[in-house]
Amino acid sequence: MRVIVMVKATKESEAGIMPSTELMEAMGKFNEELINAGVMLAGEGLHPSSKGKRIAFDGPSRTVIDGPFAETRELVAGFWIWEVKDMAEAVEWAKRCPNPMPGPSELEIRQVFEAADFGDALTPELAEQEERQRQKLAGH
Repeated sequence: MRVIVMVKATKESEAGIMPSTELMEAMGKFNEELINAGVMLAGEGLHPSSKGKRIAFDGPSRTVIDGPFAETRELVAGFWIWEVKDMAEAVEWAKRCPNPMPGPSELEIRQVFEAADFGDALTPELAEQEERQRQKLAGH
């Protein structure tokens, strides 16, 4: 199963304070362990929400909202995508992670939907389309 592991933002990350060399070294080592174990598929840090945009949908209407966004603790400062056998394995890896922020911080783990999760709504034609798209993504 695939999961996305979100590093929740803090006041420091939203202020654009960059991680220390020591934290970058610790995270680099952790990422290397994830890669060597075949767990890490992707991972990136994100700029503060002050550099972001949100698009609000209401029927045919689209509204662009400039950052920064309120509720820092609800924002995401970075992420990984992991391939694990189950949620328990994801939790075990997450517990090994260096603290991703200088002070208190939090990770959130969410399972990624797979095609089978959509049941009958995923017609054979839609399944073929999704497979073609995945192959294109893998080939770029």
